[in-house]
Amino acid sequence: MPAPLDIDQLQTFVAIVDTGSFTRAADKVFKTQSAVSMQMRRLEERVGKTLFVRDGRLNRLSEDGERMLGYARRIIRLNNETIAAFDDQQLEGSIRIGTPDDYADRYMPGIIARFAKTNPNVELYIECEPSVELSARLNRGELDVALVTHNPRERTSEVVRTEPLYWVTSFNHTVHEDTVVPLAVGRRSCNWRNLACTALDSAGRDYQVLFTSWSATVVASAVLSGLAVSLLPECAVRPGMRILSPADGFPSLEPAQIGLMKRPGAPTALVNAICGHIAASLDNITPAGAEDNAKNLGQGASSRRDNRSRADGAVLPAW
Repeated sequence: MPAPLDIDQLQTFVAIVDTGSFTRAADKVFKTQSAVSMQMRRLEERVGKTLFVRDGRLNRLSEDGERMLGYARRIIRLNNETIAAFDDQQLEGSIRIGTPDDYADRYMPGIIARFAKTNPNVELYIECEPSVELSARLNRGELDVALVTHNPRERTSEVVRTEPLYWVTSFNHTVHEDTVVPLAVGRRSCNWRNLACTALDSAGRDYQVLFTSWSATVVASAVLSGLAVSLLPECAVRPGMRILSPADGFPSLEPAQIGLMKRPGAPTALVNAICGHIAASLDNITPAGAEDNAKNLGQGASSRRDNRSRADGAVLPAW
């Protein structure tokens, strides 16, 4: 019978991919860089395949490394679920979570599924509203945790994901070439609506807000129908959408950030458990502006994740 794979080696392997380098992975798994390198050599010897290849001064995943990544994540997840299933100190109770509808559509299915498997005695209440409303409800004690668009000028949240923010239009239409650009955005209090207007003003582009809605589905539909231009984070670009660049007359934008908010006084164990699941689920894309070695190392994996995100039909985040 073949010897089993080493969970610790697989965790280090995933950490290298997620952080983008052996050095940062060593910090994450609390090992020296030489120990991390040794673990990867032993893992490669165990499977008989080369998982990383040199590209100049950088390391990147080989084709076999990309294959291994999916298996490694599944093995680690199943290992954690098995341990949790026999934990006599399992969490019990209920927790109230708030999220915009688009985050619920894109992220919550996986988060809920994994959390339910490891914490079967915890009841989750999920409510969908815009970030500004979620922040207010959390402050009133009506929610325990809120997944929001990070906006330090209006609310304090812990950033758990960062990704590029793009202008998008329909792939099959040329509405972005109109003299007056039609926009599909959130309501007047929407931070990204203000960002879009300010950016177009700075670029000297005329525009008109034609579609206003808190619903991500409505905004995305306006874009896909060729009726308007809007803003989307990288993972939410859907089939049929085209990303616009400065060459198209649309200025570059600051990265989008997703944050977590916790209600003071909420059950600590439950809040920490669900926040840990959320953060682990979202913290799988190299932040914008990361070092070149992170981009090269995660290029294959990131490409697959982006394609999976598009296939999932992710839509415009709420503001």
